[in-house]
Amino acid sequence: MIFDTHSHYDDKQFDTDRDELLKGLYAAGVECVVDVGADLASSERAVALSEKYENVLAAVGIHPDSAFEADDSGIERLGTLAKNKKVVAIGEIGLDYHWMVCEKEVQENAFRRQIHLAAELSLPVIIHSRDAAEDTYRIMKDEEANICGGVVHCFSYSAEMALKYLEMGMYIGIGGVLTYKNGRKLKEVAAAVPMERIVLETDCPYLAPDPHRGKRNDSSYIRYVAEELARIKNISYDEVVGITRANALKMYGLDKNI
Repeated sequence: MIFDTHSHYDDKQFDTDRDELLKGLYAAGVECVVDVGADLASSERAVALSEKYENVLAAVGIHPDSAFEADDSGIERLGTLAKNKKVVAIGEIGLDYHWMVCEKEVQENAFRRQIHLAAELSLPVIIHSRDAAEDTYRIMKDEEANICGGVVHCFSYSAEMALKYLEMGMYIGIGGVLTYKNGRKLKEVAAAVPMERIVLETDCPYLAPDPHRGKRNDSSYIRYVAEELARIKNISYDEVVGITRANALKMYGLDKNI
């Protein structure tokens, strides 16, 4: 069964059929999903979903686009949410220089504070990094994020950069972009990174894989990512599913019987 390490089922795009989708995950070959917060409100929704559904876990964090929320009260609120038994990570956190919704200094402060929080709580981190590879790496080195561990989600950089993150003990999150015809760079990353350091993700409702590109994504489509990874690695689909599941359990510090 597939472990979807990164989803956003709290998103309003799922308001009409969220219950049906989450209850149907097992039938779709998906054992478990982690619903990942992007601000305080979505982090609260993620925890609420995890409490309602047995096969949903939660991560709580403040995305760089909402970095202004990471003041003293925001960090305190995250810390309280993170003590819920179904919260498995701090995330998604990091840097986004593509849209620059928040200034770099504000993003960096939020990023550092949340790495500190993860270290205090002995939780891994889920890293969002867009157009900010070197700064993300620098801050993670500065703050010794290797102690927390975790994943660079929706990886979009070079194979060389991926290997630098691997040296830090991070996992690489791979999703629907792997199936795109113009996804050459991620295919190179997938070929270079050992299977033992790869986890599967949807980032749903975003980044649906081919043949559903452009549509709303959900965890039932993650099989297309696993199939493409099996092709690249020249191993079986079942091997991809088994290895990435074990990786996810290890990354999130979970017992094998989830």
